[in-house]
Amino acid sequence: MVKEIHLLHLKNTPIFEQLKIEEALLRLNEDNWCILNEGSSPSIVMGISGKPEQLINLKKIETAPVPVIKRFSGGGTVIVDEDTLFVSFIFQKSAHDFPCYPEPILRWSEQFYQQALSIPGFHLRENDYVIGNHKCGGNAQYIKKHRFVHHTTFLWDYKEKHMEYLLYPPKTPSYREARAHTDFLCPLKNYLDSQNHFIASIKKTLASHYKMVETLLENVTPLLKKPHRQATENFLVPY
Repeated sequence: MVKEIHLLHLKNTPIFEQLKIEEALLRLNEDNWCILNEGSSPSIVMGISGKPEQLINLKKIETAPVPVIKRFSGGGTVIVDEDTLFVSFIFQKSAHDFPCYPEPILRWSEQFYQQALSIPGFHLRENDYVIGNHKCGGNAQYIKKHRFVHHTTFLWDYKEKHMEYLLYPPKTPSYREARAHTDFLCPLKNYLDSQNHFIASIKKTLASHYKMVETLLENVTPLLKKPHRQATENFLVPY
């Protein structure tokens, strides 16, 4: 029997709002979801255990403030903006036959994106998506009793000046080999025709595996008002 997946396609929704929607769907809903979001206002997003003093250039924040958000999942620290593409999967564990642990989920997602994007050299390296030896996407996960979230920030493009907000992290993947951000990253715009191509490819691949049901934001937002655990927080709101 083909599993059903609900698709929520957002555009320029702030990542803080997206994460709140994801957390509500994770905790209050039992359906399978894919959330696509094309761009966000500039924000720094840390994993739930991230320490700002180790990860963020706080002097830069003082002179040119941007929001700093702690998401409900683990993973590293990223800066996102209008050129970031977000893809999040929220699944019942029963939707797949693989064991719902971080590595099998990552391997499933690698195969999904290899099929969708058809980019030569695209693969999973440690916990990142890379093309060759350069990172194009970062992942984070949250796994609970019956459900899990796997969400990704893809670099359609990036601004070098934004990388000044991030310190060189104390823990990095070994393949990074001490490279600076600008030597370590690669934008998807170098490999795909357009953002529309990216989105259409994700939707086409979803439809090939699941019964896809598109929904609207207004059908989801009432969940945000219902009582539930909310670990996503604005850690620093600039004034």
